Amino acid sequence: MTVRAVLGIRRWRHNPVCRATDRHEAWVALSALVVMVLAAPVLGWSVGSATDDVLARSVRAQHELIRPTTAVVVRASTGRPRFAADPEAAVTADSARTSVVADWTAPDGTPRTGTVSTGSARTTPGSHVRIWTDAQGRPAMRPMDTATAHTHAVLAGVGAALLAIGLTELARRSVVWQMMQRRYDRLDRAWAEVGPDWGRTGTGS
Repeated sequence: MTVRAVLGIRRWRHNPVCRATDRHEAWVALSALVVMVLAAPVLGWSVGSATDDVLARSVRAQHELIRPTTAVVVRASTGRPRFAADPEAAVTADSARTSVVADWTAPDGTPRTGTVSTGSARTTPGSHVRIWTDAQGRPAMRPMDTATAHTHAVLAGVGAALLAIGLTELARRSVVWQMMQRRYDRLDRAWAEVGPDWGRTGTGS
């Protein structure tokens, strides 16, 4: 609809039956198309770039505070784990996870023990699993990686561009609807003036 209205600018430019509202509608459509083609991608790129910078700083901060370490499995556990372990294991939402009690050493050398959840198949006592801890050696969730941060930034940019396109089209439709309403109002007023005399002798109709 927008493209057809834009093409109407050239078609109606020298058309003697072209109404002013037709030209106005075409110019509104052209403005909307320019925003969709040029402004929306620029906005999406800006939002994506800004989001990527913020997430990149967050990733660096997380990796400075949270470090991977190796824990030794002590025994199986039915208790609720405090954090996810073994970041090197391929874990999905449907993959089997096992809760184990494990020992590890904090950065200051303090021994720690806790219940962890791991997707590793190596869960027998004495097995080694990878876990994440903070600077004090306390259990921590795995920090976001760079690839995930980039993916979120791309999705944010694409979402911003699509939102801009959608809002632009919504604004165009709103403006055109208002133009049509004013056109109908003028027609109603014109008909109200000449309607009562329509078809009468000597009225010129």
